[in-house]
Amino acid sequence: MSSTLLLEDTQVPFDQLQAEQIELFRESWKRTGHTREPRVSVSRNVIPITSDLERRLFGADANQDQVGWLDGSISRFGRSYTGEPDRIAEELARDAAVQAADTILLTVPSQLGVDYNTAMLQTIARDIAPALGWSPQNAASPSGNE
Repeated sequence: MSSTLLLEDTQVPFDQLQAEQIELFRESWKRTGHTREPRVSVSRNVIPITSDLERRLFGADANQDQVGWLDGSISRFGRSYTGEPDRIAEELARDAAVQAADTILLTVPSQLGVDYNTAMLQTIARDIAPALGWSPQNAASPSGNE
């Protein structure tokens, strides 16, 4: 699991640096003799904007990596994906680490409560995730994997 923070900054965009780390991890995994493929996950902050309220609350997001100090060293913080759902889907599809990972963990702001988060997650599931190849599990499927 790789989060939205790297405790280094080489002036390489966050997604590219994280994708490089994933590649190095997988190479090391193979060199140590593991015979199965490791699973790798990355997390991304996602805030779909579908209303005037969301635009007022989250519309000013710069949507870019940030560099700052953490624990005495310079660090790179991955950007948030904020905007219209179709734009977020396009941007995540171009994210090098998202493409390299097996699993994407999405975080959403929690300050607006459970009902609001439920609606936001429904927007993500309906309008963003399918563009990345995700589809909900079919409960009627005998294997539960479809």
